Amino acid sequence: MRTDEHVKIPVSAGHELDANVYRPDEEGSFPVILSPCPYFFDDQVAPLRPVGFTHLRGHMESGDPVFYVRRGYVQVLVNIRGTGLSGGTFDNLGSGTIDDVCDVIAWLVEQPWCDGNIGMFGASYFSLIANLVSARAPEGLKCVFAPFAWTDAYRDRFYHGGILNHGFTQAWFATLPDTTFGPGLKASWEPERLEEALDVARHDRELNAVPFLRKVLAEPDEGGHRTILELLLQGVDSPYYRERSVDYSTASKVPAYFGACWGVYGNHLPGAFRAFEKWKGPKKLTIGPPIYLDRPLYQYAYESLMWFDHWMKGVENGIMDEAPINLFVEGSGGEWRTAQEWPLPETRWTPFYLHEDGILSEHEFWPNEAPSTYVDSPYERGELRFVTPKFVEATEVCGPVALKLFASSTSPEILWFVSLLEVDQHGVERLLTRGWLRGTHRALDEAQSRPYQPYHPHTEREALEVNRIYEFDIEIRPYAIHMRPGTRLGLRVKSVDDETPANALQAIAMGHIWSPESSRVSVYHDGDHPSALLLPIVRGNRIGTFMSGGVQELPG
Repeated sequence: MRTDEHVKIPVSAGHELDANVYRPDEEGSFPVILSPCPYFFDDQVAPLRPVGFTHLRGHMESGDPVFYVRRGYVQVLVNIRGTGLSGGTFDNLGSGTIDDVCDVIAWLVEQPWCDGNIGMFGASYFSLIANLVSARAPEGLKCVFAPFAWTDAYRDRFYHGGILNHGFTQAWFATLPDTTFGPGLKASWEPERLEEALDVARHDRELNAVPFLRKVLAEPDEGGHRTILELLLQGVDSPYYRERSVDYSTASKVPAYFGACWGVYGNHLPGAFRAFEKWKGPKKLTIGPPIYLDRPLYQYAYESLMWFDHWMKGVENGIMDEAPINLFVEGSGGEWRTAQEWPLPETRWTPFYLHEDGILSEHEFWPNEAPSTYVDSPYERGELRFVTPKFVEATEVCGPVALKLFASSTSPEILWFVSLLEVDQHGVERLLTRGWLRGTHRALDEAQSRPYQPYHPHTEREALEVNRIYEFDIEIRPYAIHMRPGTRLGLRVKSVDDETPANALQAIAMGHIWSPESSRVSVYHDGDHPSALLLPIVRGNRIGTFMSGGVQELPG
């Protein structure tokens, strides 16, 4: 392998991007795999043993250049604007960054060691860029292998259900090396507007309850604070987030490979399904077990090689003859399910109703059911739990999940944090996936909502009237699990995410704003208020669960 370090690539914005080029040590031209990122190059090619996901190694996501070079490819790592030794200023994946990468593709096509075919590879941040770039379909881009990417900046990454996810934001920005941050909102907002918004934020009790955010508001011009401030002062969906989200209305036909794992529901998972559903070109989707990829990234090396060989070298290797969707099913003993479309056409959408005494069942409501209530305050973070009877049949749940709650509060705001749990035969709980919703963002976009996947515009807050019952539709991120007889599904409802995470992926999905106010929240479940969890049953539970748990008692 030949390595050309710190190659300067000019872009139309007037600055240069810094790149490392890894290519076969021989004459000739080859397909190029482009991997743009804000991270150190040396970390991407560190000669480490396979190491699982950790915070320190979380950004090692470009794969091993040696693997591709040995197989007749060039891989190019390039730092995006404002990072590493690249010029320009960091714009948090704004259109300027994507313009630059399109310019890089045009530059690569002209290099003597490039045969005119460009692909893009990498997970997470690499993949975010690949998704945004491929939506534009720049000339020369033949395909992307882009798993593990959020595709809606507001909903997938910064605000879950309208609730600020500040924890991962703080941790991620701390990993950026040698970053030159831009002016932030000073470049686009009038001084009066910016100062007014800052004053409102400085009096926001939710933001002031978090020391890190309080520091950002107190020192708005301090380095990365300018970028974080863009998020804090735009708490509803806006053109800022639309600019940083994939526009599927374009006519892009670039072949794209999407994917994630069930464990990254707080970041990449919804983007993978959204991309697969809306993409216009050839596409594939793989959702793996809830374990993030090892570092250095290698699990998808051979799969990506088949993808690149097919689309950039014209190799008929059968990858497009396979089913387009591959889904790992938790609890199945390591089995995968293949499919042609999502959600699965065999899905039986089954409502499990919330009942008093913490029961979650297909049974509709009994007369005069009383509501379930919890207290949420800085001194008492209460919760509700609803659990199904034991499954008698082996049951597979696979697909999007939705929760409809009828509820009231003694506060003009409710922050909903809901968790889907597996409860084993011994009563041990395991978190599967989550959903979120800010109560004042309860408005639905009826045109884009589906019964199993509510869609909220998140463009304004509508205050809640104290003690009035409202209907809340909450999207719970998808999951696939085989429930064995004797196990149960549980639903946890609360207004904070204060649990201790079991692993790094759970931690990524936590760290949200909590309310500093005290309130009493009531969830109603009766004939007039049919609160229910809508589950995608694809196998089993044919005649439903049994209140008895399937245990027959002797008379007397």
